[in-house]
Amino acid sequence: MHKLLTNEPGKKLLMLGNEAIARGAIEAGAALGSTYPGTPSSEIANNLFQVSQESDLYFQFSTNEKVALEVAAAAANSGVRSICAMKHVGVNVAADALMTLAYVGVKAGLVLVSADDPYMFSSQNEQDNRYYGKLSGLPILEPSSVQEAKDMVVDAFELSETLAEPVILRTTTRINHSTGIVQLGEIKKPITRGEFEKDPFSFVPVPAVARKLHVKLLENIKKAEALSEKSPYNHITGQGSWGIICNGVSYNYVWDALNDLNLTDKTKVLRIGFSHPMPRRLILDFLTGVEKVLVVEEGEPYMEEAVKVFAQEAGMTLHIKGKADGLFSRLYEFNPGLVRKVTADYFEVPYEPKTPLDLSDVPEIPARPPNLCAGCSHRATFYAVNKAAAGAERICPTDIGCYTLGFLPPLSTGDFLICMGSSVGSGCGFSKVTDKKVISFIGDSTFFHAGIPGLINAVFNNHNLTLVILDNGTTAMTGHQPHPGVDMESINYRGYHPVSIEAVVRAIGVQDVRVIEPYKVKKSIEAIKESLNFPGVSVIISREACALYVRGVKQRQLRPFYVGERCKNHRACINELACPAFFIEEEKVKIDPRLCTGCAVCAQVCPENAIVRVKEA
Repeated sequence: MHKLLTNEPGKKLLMLGNEAIARGAIEAGAALGSTYPGTPSSEIANNLFQVSQESDLYFQFSTNEKVALEVAAAAANSGVRSICAMKHVGVNVAADALMTLAYVGVKAGLVLVSADDPYMFSSQNEQDNRYYGKLSGLPILEPSSVQEAKDMVVDAFELSETLAEPVILRTTTRINHSTGIVQLGEIKKPITRGEFEKDPFSFVPVPAVARKLHVKLLENIKKAEALSEKSPYNHITGQGSWGIICNGVSYNYVWDALNDLNLTDKTKVLRIGFSHPMPRRLILDFLTGVEKVLVVEEGEPYMEEAVKVFAQEAGMTLHIKGKADGLFSRLYEFNPGLVRKVTADYFEVPYEPKTPLDLSDVPEIPARPPNLCAGCSHRATFYAVNKAAAGAERICPTDIGCYTLGFLPPLSTGDFLICMGSSVGSGCGFSKVTDKKVISFIGDSTFFHAGIPGLINAVFNNHNLTLVILDNGTTAMTGHQPHPGVDMESINYRGYHPVSIEAVVRAIGVQDVRVIEPYKVKKSIEAIKESLNFPGVSVIISREACALYVRGVKQRQLRPFYVGERCKNHRACINELACPAFFIEEEKVKIDPRLCTGCAVCAQVCPENAIVRVKEA
């Protein structure tokens, strides 16, 4: 039995933050879950998918975040509790549905998890999705611990049904990927079948209907304001003439700082966990009697702006600061040391940083920059494209996935990136305003997510570009989740129908479609050359399973390669491929057999045929 199905209220288990969120959904009786996977939210989906194989929960990996939210919205409006999880930029994709769903509302609870990513550990921006609460008019809850992550999900479902609106659970990477002790609660029996009651004048927001729904939304915001004022997740602790307002993981850093600086008897702390709508009266009560306030929040000055507005409207003149030169930045994550220093500086208290350990005798830790895995088929594809397009001026828009790393030398096949699917749309633009050959790259999961409309656009408008679809048979970057092109029966799941990328591309109207096996280097180069010479839209589908996934499920075991005596040290293998299985020892190229997957690409690249397969024992 999956540990998240443990039905022993009061029992304590060690959980990842994302596991705790999934457990919260189970305790709340969620009967439907949906997602498009994205770090730092991925483990929520992975766990719920596993749980769905052993319970009445239905869970799906949707084509994209917008579809995922639409699926959850339909279920919630049929009386079935639903949870929809995604990373912060995924909410941008879902926002079209979300903004109007706020008008339409829900009948049963719907929780939308937005996993924000300060410091951009795995993302293209640091956007602060608390502003989606203001934009949509929906409530936001923000946990400060792993236990709260679980508890807040349960409460979010109750809040959603109280207001008949979706509720946003906004997390950050430090909560999603922290591990902590979680005390289990009771599991509510889910309602798995619903009934949709037709009411088009509530559910079909044509302008006349939407005008009335907007009135209802504004009334709900007032109800949410009253609930925020009384929420146990918004609370004041401590006493003194100084004040700190904080949220999320920063709440923990603040108490560490106050204890370290011996300020616990001089400082009041207001923790905001129900952050939209902000609790106006509670904040004003907090501001009364304090001389100055420090707002500690990662990301944008969301709380700081609101607190200053409340204070100004009440005629207060105390100092309120957070984001400012010498204080907190809008950049990156916070940490206990930073919060301690800024707190000491702002309240002008003595602070002597601890002397750092003397590490002068410790060897420098080698850098480990992100890289395509050893044996990655994307590396072989990029190499083949570079050879096929040698000498031609080209622009290579790329996309979101492992293959984004192809922009690094020596492959250097990534020139422009905005978001999921942008390689195709931006490729259309480049093809019309430049004279260079446009070669766009997109992954299989990303193609289904957001690449198809761009390709339709390219065909209809007769753009001159080549799209390379890197089909490795999984959503590799976020942990090998399935996508619509995956043959689920091959991994022992029934009831799915895979969608052929080639059939979709041909149905769109692409005239030149070629499928290559990138490990066959010479044939791949020849096919790519022909595709690049085609006038108009051409598509290359580079089909080879993710090497990491293959190794993980032990689908294929190939003997590794080694560098033989023929080697003349030209290092074409390193300078043109840079597979991480290669290393230099005593000025000679060698291959780490523990990393080598036996893909044989390097053996085909070596001009001396010096790279040979290890003989069987």
